[in-house]
Amino acid sequence: MGNKTTLSVLMVDKFDDEAIEALRELGHTVHADAEIGPETMNDAIAACGAEVLAVRSTKVPATVIEKSSTLKLIIRGGAGYDNIDCKSAGKAGIAVCNTPGMNAVAVAESTFGHLINIDRRINEQTSELKNGHWNKKEYSKARGLKGRRMLVIGMGSIGTEVVKRAQAFGMKVAAQSRSLREDTARALGIELIPYTRDALKDALGRMDVVSVHVAATPDTKELCGPGFFAAMKPGAYFINTSRGEIVDEGELANAMKTKGIRAGLDVFQNQPSSKDTNWKPAIADIPGISLTHHIGASTEQAQIAVGEEVVRVVDTFVRTNNPLHVVNAEYLADLAAAE
Repeated sequence: MGNKTTLSVLMVDKFDDEAIEALRELGHTVHADAEIGPETMNDAIAACGAEVLAVRSTKVPATVIEKSSTLKLIIRGGAGYDNIDCKSAGKAGIAVCNTPGMNAVAVAESTFGHLINIDRRINEQTSELKNGHWNKKEYSKARGLKGRRMLVIGMGSIGTEVVKRAQAFGMKVAAQSRSLREDTARALGIELIPYTRDALKDALGRMDVVSVHVAATPDTKELCGPGFFAAMKPGAYFINTSRGEIVDEGELANAMKTKGIRAGLDVFQNQPSSKDTNWKPAIADIPGISLTHHIGASTEQAQIAVGEEVVRVVDTFVRTNNPLHVVNAEYLADLAAAE
């Protein structure tokens, strides 16, 4: 970077106004446009000579990265970063950073919104009442959450926040995670499920609620597939607020129809990348489903926290030339080795 202390920053998606102003107060030139998508991103980067690109859920494909001659840093405002082609960025010498933990509470709250919704069938009741039908007898059959067993798959910052809320509801919590240790599970007061497929299959048969909080990787692609749903307890609840690629929606639909599974989804396979379009998930018409528009992390509180962390990442990059929370270090290392 040399001695340059101010940068041109392009912010795609909606970022907190205070974060934008904070970057400007640090001397950076900020271009914020929540309507930019992958198709128009190259033109936007070229127009402002962007050196930093900050996105939320908008995809940053290889075609964007390879055509840019100015980008030095890409920041994902959130924890997951599968919407960014990290390998292409690494090959181009561009660091990709995220903002881990900043939206964990928001996603955990969304998880419980779905859980309460499918337990009490709130959206179905709302629809009936809006259509002028009073049907108290039908909806007086909720199971309730106290004392129910919940399995949390993935114990990063979001999974940890989900555990806290499950315990506040009086639920009995178990967790499976590659990084979860026995002493940590004991301190949290939860059951540790060994990190094996057999152990997971056994646990699924005992759980009333299963909530998934893992990153989208080749290892987790369609983690929740035929064997997963076959192992679940009939009538159990399934929640996914992580990534759509993790779930085989056809198998989930089959489990809902044949085993009485109810589901809450904030993310979907092949969901649209545009912010406003006509689209309907194939699973939408199955009774017992709760659906939201991939907005689990989208609360005012989370937006502020993510924005503050984006500012910190940019500021650290300028001051030290070492960005925080780099997620494509292996590809940057490959580039350095090749040179």
